[in-house]
Amino acid sequence: MKHGKTLNPHLLEINAFAFMSRMREKYGRGLSLGTIPANEWQEVASQGFSSVWLMGVWERSFESRECALKDERLRKAYDTALPGWTDEDVKGSPYAVHSYTVDSFLGSGQDLLALKSTLNGLGMGLILDFVPNHLAIDHPWTASSPEMFIEGGPKDLEQDPPLFFRSESGRILAHGRDPYFPAWRDTVQVNPFSPSGRRALINELIRIADCADGVRCDMAMLVLNEVFAKTWGAYLEETPLPEKEFWTEAISEVKALHPSFTFMAEAYWDLEYRLQQLGFDYTYDKRLYDLMLHADVREIRAHLHGDECYQKRCIRFIENHDERRAVDAFGRDRSCAAAVVMATAPGLHLFHDGQLEGAEIHLPIQLARRGEERADPSIRDFYDRLLAFAAGGPFTTGSWRHLDVRPAWSEDISWTNLLAWIRHGEGTTKLVCVNYSDSPSQGRLRIVPELIQAGPLAFRDRLTDEVYIRTTDEILSEGLYVELGPWKSHLFDLLS
Repeated sequence: MKHGKTLNPHLLEINAFAFMSRMREKYGRGLSLGTIPANEWQEVASQGFSSVWLMGVWERSFESRECALKDERLRKAYDTALPGWTDEDVKGSPYAVHSYTVDSFLGSGQDLLALKSTLNGLGMGLILDFVPNHLAIDHPWTASSPEMFIEGGPKDLEQDPPLFFRSESGRILAHGRDPYFPAWRDTVQVNPFSPSGRRALINELIRIADCADGVRCDMAMLVLNEVFAKTWGAYLEETPLPEKEFWTEAISEVKALHPSFTFMAEAYWDLEYRLQQLGFDYTYDKRLYDLMLHADVREIRAHLHGDECYQKRCIRFIENHDERRAVDAFGRDRSCAAAVVMATAPGLHLFHDGQLEGAEIHLPIQLARRGEERADPSIRDFYDRLLAFAAGGPFTTGSWRHLDVRPAWSEDISWTNLLAWIRHGEGTTKLVCVNYSDSPSQGRLRIVPELIQAGPLAFRDRLTDEVYIRTTDEILSEGLYVELGPWKSHLFDLLS
């Protein structure tokens, strides 16, 4: 994904604070972002990752940490994730940004630049966070520039104390919110309709672009003109909608200075395509995640048959810092099937630190330390094989197409459980077939004739190392027969 040239890139999300704690335990307490041994990043690069999303590098808020320590729901989550935790382990939310400067826990701005240089030298990009909708409750702008925020009056504070607070300057300001959930009590709501607020946010983005290769924009749809007006209309008085969307201005200004800079949007509510139209390179595909977790194969298949240009700009994932661990949410075998779908479909493939080892404990983002978990060797081996299969070749330069799946015999309906597609490029063909069900399934895959050469064909499964020999006549006349157990997959290299 670095420089926006790689198709279907792999991105690894790493919790910056938890990772730094782990590195200091391994190498010594004096470590900073800029002095992490290069071999740690070389290992990430060797797994085929195009970029690292270092989640949570910006300065944390004192008040956010106080909120995180007092919240009983969060304290129970800390107990589950890190038994024996202490107050020192709680650093506050990385999405209540106090300043877009590197938090001292991680080092300095120079350390961040040194890290970027290291990653770039290994062919990887550095992705950082940008939060357009809100800032920390004690951000300095609440005192110096209250006009940048949604402001209320004494009556609002009295009638809706969960939504409003009195800032240190005495002004009554609103907490940041998603209209479908309670307000985030450790944040203050930015007003992107305010010219000074909009200008300040864009300036922050430009500064981030000087030290990173891209940004993951938190809850990007909340600052769309229509969404923001609907959420906060009662407090905007006669404020007109801006002529341009915030993202139109922000993305164009940043890309004028850094043309290859990558914009990624956390987005929901079927607004993903709208954000792509406004200039985002990639947008979350939460729909695929939800379908794989709750729906049947037909809906997954229909979703992946969508417009190809849209599909190429989707961010596929089965876990991240907001979701449960994949092994916990899906179950072990189903999580592997979901991973194959996620990692081989078109788009950007987001993996989460610990996912490759089969981690099951979800870490609250307010904690700076992750507990010890024993890696699952079989999960580790599975991901090693999956990442090797999906690296380079036709995945980065070739074409992608669905394969028609048909019954293995007339009375059989198990073929409907199979998902299959093919990638072809640079003289290489790779075939993916997934049984996304809890039942054994059989079917025949119709492979287009132009991808088949005369003579016997060998299909090597990268998950099992087995090789299957089939004749060209059989494949052209009947299709490639496949039989897979529950939640099992084939990752075939087609050998001529």
